[in-house]
Amino acid sequence: MVEFELRGEYIALCDLLKTEGIAESGGQGKAFVAEGIVMVDGETELRKTAKIRAGQIVECMGQQVKVIAASKN
Repeated sequence: MVEFELRGEYIALCDLLKTEGIAESGGQGKAFVAEGIVMVDGETELRKTAKIRAGQIVECMGQQVKVIAASKN
């Protein structure tokens, strides 16, 4: 499982998939969501731009991403 440090309140699901290299583009990320192969916190997520916040776990294509809050320095 990899960790993604969230800079802000949330990130759109399709953007997270692209940022973490699971999808090659935002469009491919949206296609993965539409196909029903993306899970958020163990549940299939069908909203392409679902707001993913710190503490959530996203799974797709055998990869897991845990979203963590950015450290405040």
